[in-house]
Amino acid sequence: MIWNTLVLAVKQMRRNALRSFLTVLGVVIGVSAVVTMVTLGNGATKAVSDQIASLGSNLLIAMPGQRFGAGNAGASAQAFKVSDAESIHSQVGGLKAVAPTASESVTVVSAGKNWATSITGTTDEYFTAGSWHLRSGRTFTDPEERAGKAVCILGETVRKNLFGTQGAVGNEIRVKNFSCEVIGLLTSKGQASMGRDQDDTVVIPLRTLQRRLSGSQDVSSVMVSVNEGRSTETAQRQIEALLRERRHIASGAQDDFNVLDTKEIAQTMSGATRVLTALLGAVAAVSLLVGGIGIMNVMMVSVTERTREIGTRLAIGAREREVLLQFLVEAVTLSSIGGIVGLVLATIASLLLSKVMQVPFVFNPQINVIAFVFSGAIGIIFGYLPAKRAACLDPIEALRHE
Repeated sequence: MIWNTLVLAVKQMRRNALRSFLTVLGVVIGVSAVVTMVTLGNGATKAVSDQIASLGSNLLIAMPGQRFGAGNAGASAQAFKVSDAESIHSQVGGLKAVAPTASESVTVVSAGKNWATSITGTTDEYFTAGSWHLRSGRTFTDPEERAGKAVCILGETVRKNLFGTQGAVGNEIRVKNFSCEVIGLLTSKGQASMGRDQDDTVVIPLRTLQRRLSGSQDVSSVMVSVNEGRSTETAQRQIEALLRERRHIASGAQDDFNVLDTKEIAQTMSGATRVLTALLGAVAAVSLLVGGIGIMNVMMVSVTERTREIGTRLAIGAREREVLLQFLVEAVTLSSIGGIVGLVLATIASLLLSKVMQVPFVFNPQINVIAFVFSGAIGIIFGYLPAKRAACLDPIEALRHE
């Protein structure tokens, strides 16, 4: 019986093809909008997580100054020194790498080409802490770090703008008033959070930057990479206690520094992205309800048009539940076809928009199944009233209908 009912439903849809198409369109738009929004939102969440992860594995970043909350002390906070990083390295256990860093904005020049960039002074452990890998060349040696040699490692953006297709390793670039030998090239990381280009960087020994650029012994941040299996929360507390002691902060007084856990940053940003995705999905779901109302309206019209047909079926022995089932199947068939077409369009739209927005395409089977089931449920919910009306028609009155 179900099969015969389904065949009748398809024939009825083909008989009124244009009306069926317009009815299905609301569900198509609703399903495709919901699935596309959720898929892009999941891609954006993954992009944020990947960008934070690219900063380093189990990474803590200590910076002077209160950067969050009330009582901003960033302007008066004392800068770190190299000795602070050395104390963290020696007194806190379970650490993979500790890298003091300082940075300056400079214009670098090579063979008549110049490029404004950020130059970072640090130690060899910076590449381990920040999960940097070399594309070619080498990192700093201990003698180069201790002596403050004029050697540098270029990010991909700087290399491209200064050397183009030419080889960079072994050549020199000019940084302000001194020449710097290029000893290595970094593998590209792409953009970080907030759109910052991680590859737009030049890395030199910390002592070189302090002597030739900044003219001070200040360290702007300390990057700390924690070993796998070691709790970053525990390491964070130990580093905070050590820095409070070294900076002579009285008990109960507010810290004049921050130790940030990149995992917490990733969780916060991902959580915000998920909330936004849910909100967009909920807004898009409204169009599904609009599509359901369209189905109900069309089915009401269909009942009116087919009153004599319904009367004939009832007169020759069809039961009310069979008439009810027929109209329900028609409504569910319409909404289900709309759901399938909507899923196909959503997949295509998500693939295209993912490339445009430069976020990964994350296929979520769960949201696709939920959207399809919901489209079928829309057919049942909004198709029941017209179906019930058809089933309750009086056969005699229905046969008299013009």
